[in-house]
Amino acid sequence: MLHAIFQKKCCPLYSSLPRFKQLSRRLNCSVATEDLPKQVEESNMAAPKEIFLKDYKMPDYYFDTVHLKFSLGEDKTIVISKITVFPRTEGSSAPLVLDGQDLSLVSIQLNGKALKEEDYHLDARHLTIRSPPSGKYDLEIVTEIQPQKNTSLEGLYKSSGNFCTQCEAEGFRKITFYQDRPDIMAKYTVHIEADKSLYPVLLSNGNLVEQGDLQDGKHYAVWEDPFKKPCYLFALVAGQLQSRDDTFVTRSGRKVSLRIWTPADDLPKTAHAMYSLKASMKWDEDVFGLEYDLDLFNIVAVPDFNMGAMENKSLNIFNSKLVLASPETATDADYAAILGVIGHEEFSSDMGSRTVKRIGDVSKLRNYQFPQDAGPMAHPVRPHSYIKVYEKGAEVVRMYKTLLGSQGFRKGIDLYFKRHDGQAVTCEDFYAAMRDANNADFANFLLWYSQAGTPTVKVKTSYNPEAHTFSLKFSQEIPTTPGQSVKEPMFIPVAVGLLDSTGKDIPLSALSHDGTLESVSSKDQSVFTTVLRVTKKEEEFVFTDIFERPVPSLLRGYSAPIRLESDLTDDDLFFLLANDSDGFNRWEAGQILARKLMLNLVDDFQHGKPLVLNPNFVEGFKRILSNSSLDKEFVAKAITLPGEGEIMDIMEVADPDAVHAVRTFIRKQLASELRAEFLSIVKNNRSSDEYVFNHENLARRALKNVAIAYLASLEDQEFTNLALEEYRAATNLTEQFAALAAVAQNPGKSRDDVLADFYGKWQHDFLVVNKWFALQAMSDIPNNVENVRQLLNHPAFDLRNPNKVYSLIGGFCGSPVNFHAKDGSGYQFLGEIVLQLDKINPQVASRMVSAFSRWRRYDEDRQKLAKAQLEKIMSSNGLSENVFEIASKSLAA
Repeated sequence: MLHAIFQKKCCPLYSSLPRFKQLSRRLNCSVATEDLPKQVEESNMAAPKEIFLKDYKMPDYYFDTVHLKFSLGEDKTIVISKITVFPRTEGSSAPLVLDGQDLSLVSIQLNGKALKEEDYHLDARHLTIRSPPSGKYDLEIVTEIQPQKNTSLEGLYKSSGNFCTQCEAEGFRKITFYQDRPDIMAKYTVHIEADKSLYPVLLSNGNLVEQGDLQDGKHYAVWEDPFKKPCYLFALVAGQLQSRDDTFVTRSGRKVSLRIWTPADDLPKTAHAMYSLKASMKWDEDVFGLEYDLDLFNIVAVPDFNMGAMENKSLNIFNSKLVLASPETATDADYAAILGVIGHEEFSSDMGSRTVKRIGDVSKLRNYQFPQDAGPMAHPVRPHSYIKVYEKGAEVVRMYKTLLGSQGFRKGIDLYFKRHDGQAVTCEDFYAAMRDANNADFANFLLWYSQAGTPTVKVKTSYNPEAHTFSLKFSQEIPTTPGQSVKEPMFIPVAVGLLDSTGKDIPLSALSHDGTLESVSSKDQSVFTTVLRVTKKEEEFVFTDIFERPVPSLLRGYSAPIRLESDLTDDDLFFLLANDSDGFNRWEAGQILARKLMLNLVDDFQHGKPLVLNPNFVEGFKRILSNSSLDKEFVAKAITLPGEGEIMDIMEVADPDAVHAVRTFIRKQLASELRAEFLSIVKNNRSSDEYVFNHENLARRALKNVAIAYLASLEDQEFTNLALEEYRAATNLTEQFAALAAVAQNPGKSRDDVLADFYGKWQHDFLVVNKWFALQAMSDIPNNVENVRQLLNHPAFDLRNPNKVYSLIGGFCGSPVNFHAKDGSGYQFLGEIVLQLDKINPQVASRMVSAFSRWRRYDEDRQKLAKAQLEKIMSSNGLSENVFEIASKSLAA
């Protein structure tokens, strides 16, 4: 929601505000030429061209107003675009170059006069008007498109009987010829015509200004957006939909109509989405002073959608999984995801456990962003070049808030909007607003936008009992990444606290830095936490008036997206795990201990030594489980071991088999030695009450579900029966699906029976069935690739639906031991799927092929097998640029 309001106000050309989409533009080279008219020239199907930021040029022409008329038909759609064009420089007569893909040009008029063929040039990617007028002029273009054949789900497409658009990043060029770039801002008026019986609901951006009936059973609607926007925020939906209606009264007293549109059968599942929308709108006003500026806010749930959501101006289009929820068909995680996307991350943190939300965010960063930053697809927040680029940057904005505090960050936001309302802006503009509003010295902070890779920060500690000082010596290193061999030191905010021997925070008053004694700055932090500004390759901070050797709590709240290495001992980490007042660092201490333990056991496994679990580690888990003062959701996170991918990511040569064997061993040992504690958790956290989505209940369910999973890992019939009892007794999907997953981790008749029973119950709910696919795909049971191949032919699976692909194919890639099988069967499977997908939906195919991107991290045999699949993909005729970029960069790494 905050995302939506921000985008109505300012369109950053290269931005990384919270929940802002990357607006770096992407060249789309793939094209189907068979439906284009004869005057279209054959495109050069050479390797896609890399585009460099340094080559960015301002457009020669801007657009003032855009009038679009859509005649939606069953075989084709006619789009009439009327654009008011004016040159950036008065008197300019440079050619006007418009982007276009998969379009049939019907006619062009300039100031009401039809252009002749010699007046323009048309190829597979562009329409160029050779000599336009030197001043302001009107341009009318008529195109024909076929949304019914558009399986890429970009531009205007038809899915599940409805018309829908997805224009980010470059989908608008699949609708009409246009300057498809985010620095072209215009006011839009949209006229939609369609068969009234087939498409009774006609939606677009802005306000509905006119509607009525036409001849031949058709009707129309006219939408007007009074604010300028880039074309990637354009949206249109037409179909058989019903809405849940509500209102929101803004702080100035305006009444805003809220509508969430879905097929009629799904309408009861939108109550939580409406609650999330209203609550987040109020939160935006209270925290950021941002008031919604139109009279109507529409959300449409779409089952076939490449992304999670697209917050187009006033007409948000959401993946159905992020709108629809009922206790029977959605888990706590689904409810939280809806809250976090329809609302936004910080709002959802305020609604629940901020610590647990932060743990979740950092886990995703480590599992997805860090591996990418260490691989061939590494890029800074604002890439220097692109063929296609991907999302990154919310952590950078979080650092502004860490450095400035809530009030300072709010001052920066206010200045940002005051300066740039309605403009296309850059990262530097946001940086300047934060700096100027607070008179702040951000030194080399802008390097976060231009340098790729995850910084590694090393910390050495020392205590001087005579001087009563405690020092922290920092050194930082940014790894070499493709195209960037030389790196400069980054500006890294490190939040620090010190604990005394009783586990209490030590008040911090002063520190010495660069020979200067400074008072401790805390911003939003208490007197027990300060933010150190690490800006050099090496530097030292010395705390004064420290009367005993403390245990430092470093990088509290994960104040910067870095890899931290310190000289803290295991005893220090156990101490932090038991005492740290910073919840995130308490969890992190346990994770560091777990990673060290797992790496040591992996080494033992590889050398044929017997695996023995450190009793101190078991005792640490036991203390957490027995600490009644801890939040149950936090406990559930704290007793969850690091994932196999995270461990492999920090190994010199990744060994999926060894890591899997070790993690399985630890889980079973913990389950065996703590079985009494886990059984007690299950017994004491059952509930027959009606499902309620609040922190107390979801925390209870989370802890119970983790305990059941641990017990079921023992492959003891007693605990299998326990999980089956929980499955049958469950009154909500959260607990039923967790019990299903517990049983399904072990092959056998019980697994087969309960999976069949679950599908029988939920086969008519596509979102629940997707979970069923994912559960089987992610399974670590031996040779699971064959099971996944069989599921490709399941009647509920459809390769054209992104959610199903992410569930089944993406799920399979999430099982390292099967995807990286020694015989290469996992690689072969993915290679085949990528080539099939690329013909259907290149964007989804590119996400799948990225699983190959770090093939060099593995042993030589696996490298050969993965490389062979990448080479096979690269040799395919007509490969999309989406897949080409990732496959080619992966091979070249």
